[in-house]
Amino acid sequence: MAAGVAPSMIIPARTRAQQKTLKILHWKHFVPSYDEWFNETYVKEWGEANDTHIIVDNVGFADITRFAKTEIEARRGHDLILFLTPPAEYEDQVIDHGEIYKECERRYGNAADFSLRSTYNPKTSKYFGFCGFYAPALLTYRKDLWEAVQVAPDSWENVLAGGRRIKLLHQTPVGFSLAPEHNSAHTMRAIMYSFGSSEQDANGNPALKSQETLEAIRYVKALYEDAMTRNVLTWDGAANNLAMLNGEGCLTLDTMSILRASESTELPIAKDLWLGKAPEGPAGRLAPSFGFQTYIIWKFAENIEGAKQFLADYIGHSREAFLASGFQNTSVFPDTIPDLATVVANDAGTGSPEKYALLTDVATWTTNVGHPGYTNPAISEIYSKGTVSTMFARAATSQLAPEEALDQADKEVRQIFQKWSERGKL
Repeated sequence: MAAGVAPSMIIPARTRAQQKTLKILHWKHFVPSYDEWFNETYVKEWGEANDTHIIVDNVGFADITRFAKTEIEARRGHDLILFLTPPAEYEDQVIDHGEIYKECERRYGNAADFSLRSTYNPKTSKYFGFCGFYAPALLTYRKDLWEAVQVAPDSWENVLAGGRRIKLLHQTPVGFSLAPEHNSAHTMRAIMYSFGSSEQDANGNPALKSQETLEAIRYVKALYEDAMTRNVLTWDGAANNLAMLNGEGCLTLDTMSILRASESTELPIAKDLWLGKAPEGPAGRLAPSFGFQTYIIWKFAENIEGAKQFLADYIGHSREAFLASGFQNTSVFPDTIPDLATVVANDAGTGSPEKYALLTDVATWTTNVGHPGYTNPAISEIYSKGTVSTMFARAATSQLAPEEALDQADKEVRQIFQKWSERGKL
């Protein structure tokens, strides 16, 4: 607990008349061992070292936003809240987290650029959150089926070609959600960004309507018609995981949670499940993280200084967090795990270490939502409304022609950008 007991660099050491309290709202991690380590080991030791009583409330992913809205209305609640997507829309309700980044970079080295872009608003020069960890986008695929059709799913072109063959010969479809939910939002953006398309340009101007986006839409339409099934239109956030674990899918894009679940439950299919890089497209290999673990501190939090100190110290334990999470909590401060290759190669879990070798390279294809710009309030609203997923679903199912689906989505995107521009956030 070296970082936990080190003298504070953010708040001066002082004698407290009474013990402080720090209230944290966390999601229930996919890997129970992480919650056990965080709640029962790290939090308790940090609290003892810093004379602080810490309360951790673990809730489901879908409940975080509901709690946040309630606390904003009441102007009271938790000191720290962890989101899995950067909540840029709450910028006016939170402190500037730039001081935490500066302290962490002083202690641990530079943060990955995509983490800064996911939590900084260049218009207001404010960091509306602090991202310490991310879960990179990875393919989980049935190695046996892809080898049977002699196609490697390393490009979007090959995903379509191989997916067609596997569905035809083995009746096992590609599993990409087209419902307006978390997995679909990230998968469709991975396709867009690798096709050279995005919701905005590098200067934060709406740019959805482009030939590149149209090509991405046409690609997804072909994928849906030739290699997928209709049930993806109603999937929730866990459906692709279940499809792969039940042997009903040949490939999906997610975190490594599917492979870890197959190993921990000793499913027979575990031996056939493998990880792959995000597929490469015409514009390169790019995918937004499936989870930018972003902490926010309310302006009305009762223990702002303690919350800042907790985060700065916590990053010093990135290696322990990475191990406890089964390699899912990847640090945005790479120097905190200098022996990453060795750690991955000596996986103490139930899996095969060679499956995880690609984790040393994930930062090269990871980007933020809103690439090539910043994750601004407009981008956050477009994400939360499911605008991108809806656009792809309407075209894939022939509800609208690709051009019409793009026109409708572009109109909505421009209206959202205009609203936030009028509020002085863009």
